[in-house]
Amino acid sequence: MAEKKATAKVEKKKTTKTEKPKIAEAEIKEDLKKAEIKAETKKAVKKEEKTKGIAEKKDAAKNKLKNNEKKHSKKYRKAIESIEPNKSYTSEEGIKLVKTTSVVKFDAAVEIHIRLNVDPANADQQVRGSMVLPSGTGKSKKVCAIVNPEKEKEAKDAGADFVGGPELIAKIEKGWLDFAVVVATPDMMPQLGKIGKILGTKGLMPNPKVGTVTNDIGKVVKDLKGGMIEYKVDKSGIVHSVIGRVSFSEVDLQRNYDEFTKTITKVKPSGVKGTYIKSIYLTSSMGPSIKIQ
Repeated sequence: MAEKKATAKVEKKKTTKTEKPKIAEAEIKEDLKKAEIKAETKKAVKKEEKTKGIAEKKDAAKNKLKNNEKKHSKKYRKAIESIEPNKSYTSEEGIKLVKTTSVVKFDAAVEIHIRLNVDPANADQQVRGSMVLPSGTGKSKKVCAIVNPEKEKEAKDAGADFVGGPELIAKIEKGWLDFAVVVATPDMMPQLGKIGKILGTKGLMPNPKVGTVTNDIGKVVKDLKGGMIEYKVDKSGIVHSVIGRVSFSEVDLQRNYDEFTKTITKVKPSGVKGTYIKSIYLTSSMGPSIKIQ
């Protein structure tokens, strides 16, 4: 009897030892299955959220487009109908369109916007300077000439609106800024240092790079009065400028367009590789943009 009990006990122990690994294995499999189901559920939720997010973005973009369309006037919407989407026009075609798509009552400016393949953060790829548009800008600039006494007559004869030296500097220091551009002789630049912050924040500080610091004051004043403009690439690598008015003839606008694009091409930085001019657009004040070839 004792022997039977001992044998049964041994067999029970053997069975328990055999069953334990099986139970542990089953539990692991069940845990893995649960983890897989959880991962699949999470993945499905993420996919659903992503799809929902894309749909929401598309709806937002559509609503934004609709709102923008509502914001534009009837004249603008009508004007844009004459411009084919994604089409690049010749400069001649673009100039004709920019004149006919002007939507304002005043004599709108004709603007040119050129995207360049430059890095404005790189000092060697700065594009900046001045030029004289052959047909002018259609707008007279008030010129302030800060010069030494010997150059005052030359500046006045050339058509400068304000001519002087230390007295003009003192006036500007008090807040007077009734002018569009400042020119100066090199010997006056040290004195201009005290108003550098005032002029600099308004983009009025004379600069030898754009020709507004010179001893040839008469020529510069005449050029400014006759259509001299400054250009400078912005942080996005785009040069913006006015090349005339919609009241200009197509011939005059074409002359200004050709001169501007030729000048920008000439000043291409030596470090630029590949295509230099990436795109050109023409537009009138508050009017639609026209892509040029």
